Amino acid sequence: MTEASPGADGTAVRDVKVLNQYGIHARPAALLVKTASAFRADVMLEKDGVEVSAKSIMGLLTMEGHQGAKIRISARGDDAAAAVAALAELFEKKFFED
Repeated sequence: MTEASPGADGTAVRDVKVLNQYGIHARPAALLVKTASAFRADVMLEKDGVEVSAKSIMGLLTMEGHQGAKIRISARGDDAAAAVAALAELFEKKFFED
């Protein structure tokens, strides 16, 4: 995983890997939405060229985030770095499932 890299334009990006056994199913998706919604930044998750809002449960459930999938978290806004760090922590802690 790479550290969040803040850009001059208020963006932050970090690559993560889905570590939990069942991937991004309903419960992890709900945690991601709840966490992302706590920030003002626009937060996106991208996998294989498909980008969805981290604040959209339906978008997250359609991205096929299976175990082992590589996901790029990106955010733009005042609190972008904090948003990326908070979401990356969920991935690192396996969404508290294991």
